[in-house]
Amino acid sequence: MAVTREEDTPRAAFTRLTWRINLVVVVALVALSLFAWHNTIEQANSMSGMVMGLGQIGSRVQGSMSASLFLTMWVTMMAAMMLPTVAPMVLAHLAVARQRGDGALSTIAFIAGYLLVWSVIGVIPLFAYWGFAQLSDDAAQSHWLPALAGTILIVAGAYQFTGWKQICLDKCQSPFAFVAMHDFGSGARSALRAGVVHGAYCLGCCWALMAVLVVVGLMNLFWMASIFVLFFVEKHWKHGIVVAKIAGGTLMALGAAVIALPALLALISQ
Repeated sequence: MAVTREEDTPRAAFTRLTWRINLVVVVALVALSLFAWHNTIEQANSMSGMVMGLGQIGSRVQGSMSASLFLTMWVTMMAAMMLPTVAPMVLAHLAVARQRGDGALSTIAFIAGYLLVWSVIGVIPLFAYWGFAQLSDDAAQSHWLPALAGTILIVAGAYQFTGWKQICLDKCQSPFAFVAMHDFGSGARSALRAGVVHGAYCLGCCWALMAVLVVVGLMNLFWMASIFVLFFVEKHWKHGIVVAKIAGGTLMALGAAVIALPALLALISQ
């Protein structure tokens, strides 16, 4: 399945299979995402009074969440936010898999490998949650808390301008090149491995914006929806890197503003 660099775009992934197969795949991914969003919204509402981010310290009560509960919440969030963004990659993998005689199980394994990466990385926000869950309300009046929050926003924004961001975004925007370069053979095991690799590139593309949730609240629905839209546009639009840099500049300015005006931290975390 020869595809030139110019032709290797997210949109091209929709041209290699019949419209019925495209529809089934997209509907399945969107349905899983909507189900995950439904559960995420319910979880967010049930935790609306709990501190889930640095900016919520002092305005909400400190809660306690086990590792299993937190990671279940995290995996649900990732399925909600990320599954629609990988539709072109899934279609490209399915097209190649069908060409060499593999069934749909291979592509399901690919998706599982992708989600595995985002599930494992949930340990980092878990430790972040356990860390700020130990802080007293007095921390909200400190100078270091808005400085820390602002620094996280600045670092997250600065990453959007780095070469690593460009490399990882290029991988996400070139589905057929990725599948060709990371073809570990046929079968579910190889597809699982390819899914893990793609998950790692996706993580490299998206981790900085995810880190914003540590500041504004891990279950902040407004920010989650906004970040999801950014991910979708970055990965599917040919000028996605421009959008990434605009978002990065905005985050850096917001971080500087939070450091200069500490009261802003609570405002953006409501």
